[in-house]
Amino acid sequence: MNLMYRSTRDDKNRVTASQAVLKGLAEDGGLFVPERIPELALSPETLADMTYQETAYEVMRQFLTDYTEEELKACICSAYDEKFDTPEIAPLCEADGAYYLELFHGATIAFKDMALSILPYLMTTAAKKNHEDKEIVILTATSGDTGKAALAGFADVPGTKIIVFYPKNGVSAVQEKQMVTQKGANTCVIGIRGNFDDAQTGVKRLFGDAALGEELAKAGYRFSSANSINIGRLVPQIVYYVYAYGKLLKAGKIRSGERMNVVVPTGNFGNILAAYYAKCMGLPIERLICASNENKVLYDFFRTGIYDRNREFILTSSPSMDILISSNLERLIYRMAGDDAKENARLMAELSEKGSYTVSEAMREAMTGFTGGFATMEDVAGEIAGLYKKTGYVLDTHTAVASCVYRAYRAQSGDSTPTVIASTASPYKFARSVMEAINPKYAGMDDFALIDELSRLSGTKVPRAIEEIRSAVVLHDKVIDKSQMETAVKAFLDIH
Repeated sequence: MNLMYRSTRDDKNRVTASQAVLKGLAEDGGLFVPERIPELALSPETLADMTYQETAYEVMRQFLTDYTEEELKACICSAYDEKFDTPEIAPLCEADGAYYLELFHGATIAFKDMALSILPYLMTTAAKKNHEDKEIVILTATSGDTGKAALAGFADVPGTKIIVFYPKNGVSAVQEKQMVTQKGANTCVIGIRGNFDDAQTGVKRLFGDAALGEELAKAGYRFSSANSINIGRLVPQIVYYVYAYGKLLKAGKIRSGERMNVVVPTGNFGNILAAYYAKCMGLPIERLICASNENKVLYDFFRTGIYDRNREFILTSSPSMDILISSNLERLIYRMAGDDAKENARLMAELSEKGSYTVSEAMREAMTGFTGGFATMEDVAGEIAGLYKKTGYVLDTHTAVASCVYRAYRAQSGDSTPTVIASTASPYKFARSVMEAINPKYAGMDDFALIDELSRLSGTKVPRAIEEIRSAVVLHDKVIDKSQMETAVKAFLDIH
C-alpha cells in the first residue's frame, strides 16, 4: 500500500511520494509529510552487515512507496558511487569519546551531498512517473552548502534548470568560489544583498505566487525545490543515522538494542529532523541534541517554547547555520500538534505576521527528547584547537559547534550514552577559520596556502572539490537586491 503525503497546512492536500518530490512545496505553502512514519523492518544483526547502498534502499523503500524496486535501486546506485572519496560513503571516526559521522566525502565536501546526489535521480524519475511535460526549474536558497551540492547534482540534467540564490557576503570564500565557478548551461547562481533568511523568504514567495506559476506554465516550466523543504531531500538524510547505528554495532561499540545519542549542528532543522524520523522508525536513539551557533533561535525555542526570529542576525564562522527561520521545524511542530494542520497553519501565520509563536505545554512535553545547546565563535575556535591538540583530528566550524555543545552537555548531565556527532562539512571548506583557530599565526595567509598547510597538519589529502576551484573561472557574477528575485528568474528563463 502506498504511503501518502500531506501538507502541514491542509490535511486534504494528499499526494504520492513521487508527486511530493516533484512539487517540492505544497500549493498552500506547507511542507509535505508522510501520513505515518514507517517501521524500520531490520534486525540489528542484518543492519550491522549492510553497505551504505543497501541501507539506503531498506530505509527509502519504506517512504518512497510508489517508486519501483528497480527505479529506487537505480537512483541509489547512480548517487552513491565513485563521486564519494571513500567506499563507506559516510565513515564513522572516533575521537575523544565521541563518534564523528563524516558526511562530507561527496562531490562538494558537505553533508548536503548525501541527499543532493540522489535528488536529481528521484526527481527525474518522478517526472516520468507522473507524465510531467514541463521543464523543471529548481529554485533554491542557500546558506552556503546546499547551493553547490544542488548545482553539482542538477548541472546538465536533461529537462531541468537550476537557479541558486545566496547571501553575497554571508558564505565562506570557498563556498562562494564553488558556486560561482559552476559549469552547466542550465545553471544560474545569483548573489543577493541580504542574508539567508531574505533569500529563503524570497524563494518561498516565488513558489507561492500563483500568477508567476501561470506565467511559467505558459512558457513550459514548473518550479520545484532542492532545499530541505523537499521531502526528497529529507528521506535520504534518514539513511545515514541508521547506517551509523549499524557501524557502531559492527565495531562492537554498542550492543544490540542499546541506545545512542545524536548531536547535530543545526540551522534549517532538516538534518536533525531526519534523525528524529529515524528515531520514530524505531532506531534506538535516546537524545537528539540540537546544537546552535550564536543565532540561537532553536536553543531558545527548546528552552522556552517560544520561537522568536525578532533578533539581530549574526554572521558567524559557521555560516551554514546563520539562520533565524528554520523551515523544517514546521514538520516537527505539525507532528507535536498531533498532526493538526489548522493549528500548525495558525502558528506559521503568527511567525509570518509577528515573527514569533508560542507552542502549548502539551507540545513542549512532546519534545522532551530534544535538548538544545549553543556555542559562540570563541567556543568554536577553542574546540577546534583543543581537539586537534589532543587527538590530531580536525573539525570544521559547524561540526565544532556540535562537538562543543556535546562536551558541555556531557559535563552537565553526566550522560555517557554512546554519541554520534554529525560532521557536516570538511575543514577544507572553512580553512581560514579552522587554521586561525589552531594557531593565530595563520592569519593573513592566502586561502589556498592555508588549504595546503591544513593538508600538511592533518595528514589528509586536499579534496578534489578544492583542487578544482584553484584556477576555475568565475561564470556567475550577478548580484541583486532581494526585491529583484522574480525579475532575475524571468530573465534567466527568458520569460517576458
